Amino acid sequence: MRHGAQNPGAVIWTWIESPLGPMLAMSDGDALSGLHFHDDKYVPHIASEWQRDDRLPLFRQTGIEVAEYFAGQRRRFDLPLAPEGTDWQQRVWQVLVTIPFGETTTYGAMAATLGNRNASRAVGAANGRNPIAVVIPCHRAIGADGSLTGYAGGLGRKQALLELEGVVPGEDSQGSLALSAP
Repeated sequence: MRHGAQNPGAVIWTWIESPLGPMLAMSDGDALSGLHFHDDKYVPHIASEWQRDDRLPLFRQTGIEVAEYFAGQRRRFDLPLAPEGTDWQQRVWQVLVTIPFGETTTYGAMAATLGNRNASRAVGAANGRNPIAVVIPCHRAIGADGSLTGYAGGLGRKQALLELEGVVPGEDSQGSLALSAP
């Protein structure tokens, strides 16, 4: 994962279809810099200077991998990524990409991984600003009580993504998260 686009002024975009609605894909031409559900909380407005390119090989590959994911045929994405964000956000997103398919973690556990157990709210805020939905799996981060807190694409989509991966978050007797098949 690169930090930010090589040419931050140039934005190439297209729409990628998914079973959960159209997704706005964005790139600098070399790497994916954005993948937002069309109505998510932070979806950028398409600027007049952006260039639409439905034939960009990166977007074709993104469409293929997203379709394979939703068909249950892909567990990892092999796309070059260049999300733009602060150093803290980049660190949080690096942790997100290590969460395996079919598993969840808590914001608190992520904060501990990042060296500050008290930073769960900051982790949640950075998680919420993830610009590359599904591929950087922010849907796999849940509340300490097992609740599906926050998702820029809507909690219904977060639930659907977790169900697609065959997990239902819950609590075991020690209070840590356990996963069970639906």
